[in-house]
Amino acid sequence: MTNNLLNSGASSLDSEQVDAKAQPSSTQDLNPFVGNSQTKRRQSATSGSKVHSKVQQLQETLERHQHERQLIILQDFPDPDALSSAWAYQLIAQQYNIQCDIVYAGTLSHQENIALVKLTGLPAKRWSVETTKNQDLSVYQGYVLIDNQGTTTQLLPIVTEANIPLIAIFDHHTSQGELKAEFIDLRPQARATATLLTHYLQAGLLQLDSSISEHIKCATALMHGVRSDTNMLMQAQEEDFLAAGYLSRFYDSQLLNAILKTSRSRRVMDVIERSLKYRILQDNFSMAGVGYLRYEDRDAIPQAADFLVTEENVHTAVVYGIVYDEDQELEVVIGSLRTNKLTLDPDEFIKEAFGQDSHGRFFGGGRMMAGGFEIPTGFLSSFNDKSEYAKLKWEVFDTQVKQKLLRLVNPQDTVI
Repeated sequence: MTNNLLNSGASSLDSEQVDAKAQPSSTQDLNPFVGNSQTKRRQSATSGSKVHSKVQQLQETLERHQHERQLIILQDFPDPDALSSAWAYQLIAQQYNIQCDIVYAGTLSHQENIALVKLTGLPAKRWSVETTKNQDLSVYQGYVLIDNQGTTTQLLPIVTEANIPLIAIFDHHTSQGELKAEFIDLRPQARATATLLTHYLQAGLLQLDSSISEHIKCATALMHGVRSDTNMLMQAQEEDFLAAGYLSRFYDSQLLNAILKTSRSRRVMDVIERSLKYRILQDNFSMAGVGYLRYEDRDAIPQAADFLVTEENVHTAVVYGIVYDEDQELEVVIGSLRTNKLTLDPDEFIKEAFGQDSHGRFFGGGRMMAGGFEIPTGFLSSFNDKSEYAKLKWEVFDTQVKQKLLRLVNPQDTVI
């Protein structure tokens, strides 16, 4: 399983920019490779100090909270990156006698996510909003956000109201500037949060042991997290490759293969069929509204977008629908974007298309070649059994989403 070409050690926690004011020497002018080599050595030394600083900061933070109990809060619909990173943090925290519970408010609907949790025994629990409100939260002395910054979880207002302090944030997305924590590791240059947590394993906060089953399964989950968020490593950066190289010493390739070979459910196939039926094509964009989906089928939307973007002469696909939960009277418009166009920035595109809420929070964002958005239905929220009313409501949101997308796709013709 070991790939010696990848096992080249830890990478930096932060990328450094070369000082623009530094003037090259005459030797550098004559031989640019000399200058590049010297620059890389300077960058390596600076990055190395940052690695040590971050590791030391996390270690000191964990030491301050020894013998405590913490909540690890994931986004409502956690992916392999979030799930595996949370497990890694839980195992690291155990070294400091910190007990952690991994929770999420939504559901696992993607077949690979379900298989990941079941086949590895990954200790994540679903806490609905009502369940969380009925929990005795006083037993927790802090909470940690992993692969999110609080904007994609329904649990944040509840733990905030319970006055539970925020201990740490780990995320590979840009800062949303909303929360303050004792320890923050935000690395937009990394393609996966699993990369961040793997670096702390490499640094020795937990020594992975290939004779321990739990370590093997966690390493397998982390490998899946890195793989899934880097499009099978095709969009990986250097530190992602280095993290994968380290994990290759411990992960179980047969277990990972079993997770990846999980079949799509019939409900997912139905949503993909709907996306094909209702898609509209314009300027190499494919847009499809798939109507109403049950809360537990939410992950069918990104899978449909993955499928539509493979169509000939299509470089970008957006699929969206109204996701509802009758028990919690929850309704939200959820969409996913996939693109093969290198000059299209999903984060910028989605933020410009859908804007911000009244608190200044964007309704969505993205990373390289992928993005997503969630928009509350507001006054029109709550599920209604009357089919005519539901149809009218869907037409309103379908038209509005298309209008906002087409405004960017084809600015000369923005009215539907």
